[in-house]
Amino acid sequence: MSNNRAFEFLRPVNEAPYLYGPGSKEKEEVKAKLKELSSQTIEIPLIIGGREVKTGNMGEVSMPHNHSKVIARYHKAGKAEVEQAVEAAREAKHAWERMPWDKRAIIFRKAAAKIAGPNRWQINAATMLGQGKDVFQADIEAACELVDFYHFNVYYLNQIYKDQPESLRSVINQTEYRPLEGFVFAVSPFNFTAIGGNLPAAPAMAGNTVLWKPASTAVYSNYMVMRILEESGLPAGVINFLPGPGSEIGDYALKHPDLAGVHFTGSSETFRHMWKTIGENIANYKTYPRIVGETGGKDFVVAHSSADKDELITALVRGAFEYQGQKCSAASRAYIPESLWKDIRDDLISTTEEIKVGDVEDFTNYLSAVIDRAAFDKIKGYIDYAKASDEAEVIAGGQCDDSTGYFVRPTLILTTNPRFKTMEEEIFGPVLTLYIYPDDDYEKVLHLCNETSPYGLTGSVMAKDRAALLQGEDILTHAAGNFYLNDKPTAAIVGQQPFGGSRASGTNDKAGAMWNMIRWVSPR
Repeated sequence: MSNNRAFEFLRPVNEAPYLYGPGSKEKEEVKAKLKELSSQTIEIPLIIGGREVKTGNMGEVSMPHNHSKVIARYHKAGKAEVEQAVEAAREAKHAWERMPWDKRAIIFRKAAAKIAGPNRWQINAATMLGQGKDVFQADIEAACELVDFYHFNVYYLNQIYKDQPESLRSVINQTEYRPLEGFVFAVSPFNFTAIGGNLPAAPAMAGNTVLWKPASTAVYSNYMVMRILEESGLPAGVINFLPGPGSEIGDYALKHPDLAGVHFTGSSETFRHMWKTIGENIANYKTYPRIVGETGGKDFVVAHSSADKDELITALVRGAFEYQGQKCSAASRAYIPESLWKDIRDDLISTTEEIKVGDVEDFTNYLSAVIDRAAFDKIKGYIDYAKASDEAEVIAGGQCDDSTGYFVRPTLILTTNPRFKTMEEEIFGPVLTLYIYPDDDYEKVLHLCNETSPYGLTGSVMAKDRAALLQGEDILTHAAGNFYLNDKPTAAIVGQQPFGGSRASGTNDKAGAMWNMIRWVSPR
């Protein structure tokens, strides 16, 4: 076969979400798939070296909005299965890393075509039922964002490979972008199917082999992504699917001498534990592992007295409450000037109280249930704390009901203490805490915002005054890796707003950009 060609993938265009209007084909398709999937209880095996592995140690996936309904039972991995997966990754590595890069890329582009097309309704419905997303949130990320990750990461990898050194008249210099030596351990969260599909795929595109541990509450949709990758031609052992307890799987994988990298999204506490484990075992590895992580956030909205009233209300409501606030980018604290608060208070409260909450299969609901019992109890604990405090008042929402599903009404907390507990700690639920400040204290509040939280993920400044925006950019330079002006601090788009933050929010390697892909290659 001739290899005499220079081939490249052009910069892609973002996948567009559907509107799911009344009588639309897409609405009928996803409704039918919701009905089909909710009537079944599937069995999910491990996938190691292309084979199904059943351990008999079972876990269950139930629907957050109807926790008595089990839609899947999955087998859990342990130490023996981790060892099998490491061996499968080792066996697959030689052929995979030597496959021409564009042939590797075609597999992920084919998977993207399936997710954008015939498998779209399946992925969306699985995300809705298993993770509690409404149809619009599911389509935006489980379909569109995952398609974008696969297309754009191929493009970025192409750009990396093209970057070559200067050659001289008598000297030819070339750079080979090798995959890492060993396996990559990918640990994905519950809240984004797209992140689940991206964390193992990004290193794999670059020729790495991967052990993928999905969140137990996202096993359902993540298993379907894994099957799509296999159907698209992913060779056995390139990605090994290992659901199960993170404490066991992670403990074995992180201490293995062949560990070459970690690709993680989840809590800051878990990431620190992983980093510590790697540090304690650093002398045992064949190479220094690459550690890439995106973790928590305490994301902010700072409003200036010149901010547009309607824009601010929209940014607060959508930024704080979409997908029940279960986004690491969700607005969780807001600083509002006194003059503007008088204008927006009633409208903000009424808008929040009017939000419809319920079953994801009813497309008129704006919010559904939070992910599980642990999340419900944690969020309720913060709301109860605010209700009992003389420094805070719940001015909207605050109701919690776990009788059928894990439902928490979108909640507004008004505090007189800018360092109140719910202004500082990550809640990961539909709770927004508001602090009202004197108009003249705008600069002080910017410093306060910068110093209050250990995180540095997302945030926004709302103002029509250009000088106020510039001042916000300056003082909040390190407060957010994704920084928005006159917009909510959520909904980063691959290729447009590469995502990630620093401080306690992670390593800021920017998913959806070249900066992430370059972490999975080792130049020679």
